Amino acid sequence: MLIVLDTNVLVASLRSRQGASFQILTLIIEGAPRFQILLSVPLFLEYEAVLKREEQLVANRLQLQDIDDILNMLAYRGKEVKISYSWRPQLPDPKDEMVLEVAINGQADALITFNQTDFWPAASRFHLEILSPKLFYEQLKRCRS
Repeated sequence: MLIVLDTNVLVASLRSRQGASFQILTLIIEGAPRFQILLSVPLFLEYEAVLKREEQLVANRLQLQDIDDILNMLAYRGKEVKISYSWRPQLPDPKDEMVLEVAINGQADALITFNQTDFWPAASRFHLEILSPKLFYEQLKRCRS
């Protein structure tokens, strides 16, 4: 299964070890064979910029090296998607376009986000499943059983 993570999922994964976002990140880092994360250079740079913001570092109680380690593992485990075609504009927030572009160009099975409402109309045109981290993680657990 090919997935794309919205940046908000990574932010949540570092804020709490209790939620589904953290569990998903843990599975990625461990090399879970059931799914693979898709990345593009612009999306990866957004991950880095957001996770390295001072307020994020303070809230997460992490150092820059910790973020670099996480990003390095995401890059190692991820599959790069070359953006060969853009479908703009599709979404209310232009910053979300790069997430959708990775999903469409990479032929993702699902886009994992807390922002399902904004992604839904465009994703439905491309037959892309939009899931919350909790729903995605629950589906993974059911498949494991």
